[in-house]
Amino acid sequence: MAPGILMEVCVDSVESAISAERGGASRIELCSSLVEGGITPSIGLLQVVKQYVKIPVFAIVRPRGGDFLYTDSEIEVMKADIKMAKASGANGIVFGVLTEDGRVNCEVCMDLIAESRPLPVTFHRAFDMVHDPSTALECLISLGFDRVLTSGCDSTALEGLPTLKHLVEQAKQRIIVVAGGGITERNLQRILEGSGICEFHCSARSSRDSLMKFRNNSVSMGASLSPPEYSVKVADICKIRMLNAIAKDIV
Repeated sequence: MAPGILMEVCVDSVESAISAERGGASRIELCSSLVEGGITPSIGLLQVVKQYVKIPVFAIVRPRGGDFLYTDSEIEVMKADIKMAKASGANGIVFGVLTEDGRVNCEVCMDLIAESRPLPVTFHRAFDMVHDPSTALECLISLGFDRVLTSGCDSTALEGLPTLKHLVEQAKQRIIVVAGGGITERNLQRILEGSGICEFHCSARSSRDSLMKFRNNSVSMGASLSPPEYSVKVADICKIRMLNAIAKDIV
């Protein structure tokens, strides 16, 4: 990866993790169900990914899709998942918890950070759902988060570029602001040059057709909005290499 700019690739399979490393990623964020925005990966997935890649693997801890207001039992699940992720070789932990009024849940985050240490901790894109980004950023800094992943509280990092730039300036190197959300080879240069970020997050995926020869197209394993049964999204080495090259040119 280019000196000074770090690329994190979000993956939900061993195949994608291998592609991310071969494409030049500096770090992997490992999750399951990217169609839901990413939830906690299985321990089996984490263990096998760690066998196949040498770059750091940060495990997301998110017990379900949907909002980031969690029940007491869901928080207990998160604590248990953090313990197992640490024991299985995770190099970092990624999570985010909010209150009902759109603020960072400082009390719960403090407990989860304590459970995660000594590993680095990232507050994920739950940040993009906060009521006041500037106040939330100061809260994350005071809690001791190492990173915050954000699209600048907009649909994509490109649309949230003004807020991203403001957050980087506000952070003053007290926390690493990682840009993520809709980053592609078509907009990366504008995002890097316009925000001043030094780390970015992408999935860089393409569709791969299933190897199944017999197909029952009358049945779906998920809800009506579920992805196709016979198509798989995987990290694309060519896309990752292209993003790497763009970042290298900007340095």
